[in-house]
Parts: sequence; structure tokens; C-alpha cells
Amino acid sequence: MSGIPLKYSKPFVVLHWLAATAVIANLTVGLIFADMPRGPERYALYRLHTSLGVAVLLLGIALVLLRIGRKVPPLPIEMPLWMRIAAKASHDLLYTLIVLIPLAGWLMVSVSAGVHGISFFGLEWPAFPYFAGMAHDPGREYREAFETLHVVAAFGMISLIPVHVGAALYHQYWRRDGVLARMVPWIK
Repeated sequence: MSGIPLKYSKPFVVLHWLAATAVIANLTVGLIFADMPRGPERYALYRLHTSLGVAVLLLGIALVLLRIGRKVPPLPIEMPLWMRIAAKASHDLLYTLIVLIPLAGWLMVSVSAGVHGISFFGLEWPAFPYFAGMAHDPGREYREAFETLHVVAAFGMISLIPVHVGAALYHQYWRRDGVLARMVPWIK
């Protein structure tokens, strides 16, 4: 296994934990503001949600590029094939969702009438170029489609996170096979 690392690289670990924190925070903010009545509190949470969404999109793209560009630590040899397949499928789905959810949100907001950009922690993040400034009537169908994709994918992520965390804890405390130690530097 020459050349294959035993742990993830430090940049990858940092990006993973930053992205995980941003995703969980943004899902929480999104669930809270979605049920709030219109007003300044909801708008403040909406701005935080869009800012975190852009951050998640950038972190997600960075994670995907880093993952593509480097070898990942191998899974334990004794791990059954079905677990290897499940691990690959769940990680692929996580990476897809971490990019798809904020991308769908960005597209949804970009199609909204009169929107020329969104707030990214006080900076202007532009509307998606193709959809920016689209008239209200044709944009409505796009907006509804992107909103549905955004919400369904977000609930998929909400469902997948406990599976991911549960699998990591299962490997650490039941199988004791070192899988979690690849991502958590202080675990031996």
C-alpha cells in the first residue's frame, strides 16, 4: 500500500469539519426561518442562511476537488464488501448533496424577480448568470423546481447525517477498526 495515506490530510480534515459545522448550522437555520412569519427576524435568518449556503458551496467544491486530487486512506481489509459499497455510496451522496443543496438554493434565489445577488456575510454574491434578472412569469416554474430540489435534498442530508455519524461511531466503538481515527486526529 505504498503511497496510500493511513489518515486523511490535514487540509482535508479541516475542510471536512468546517463543512460539517456549516452544513449542520445552515440546516438548523433553514428549518427555523422556514416556519417564521415574515419580518426582520426572519429576514436576518434568511441572510445568515444564504451566507452559510455560499460558504457550504465553496467548502463542498473544495472538498470534492481535494478528494479527487488525492488518494484516500484505505478501509480496513477485514471490512465486508457490503460495508465498503455502503461507505462509498454514502460518501458519494454526501459530496453530491453538499454541493447540490446550496447550488439549488442559489439558483432558486437567482430566479426570483428583482434579485441581482445575495448576501455573503455582508459581501455581494452575484445571482447565477443565466437566471439573473429573469422575468417573473417564466422564472416561477424554475424557482419552484429549484426550491423543491433544495428542500428535498436538504431533508435527504438531514436523513444522511445521522447515518454517517452512526457509522463512524459504530466503527470506533463496536468494530474498533480505526476508521474514525482517519478523520479525527486525536483518536488513536
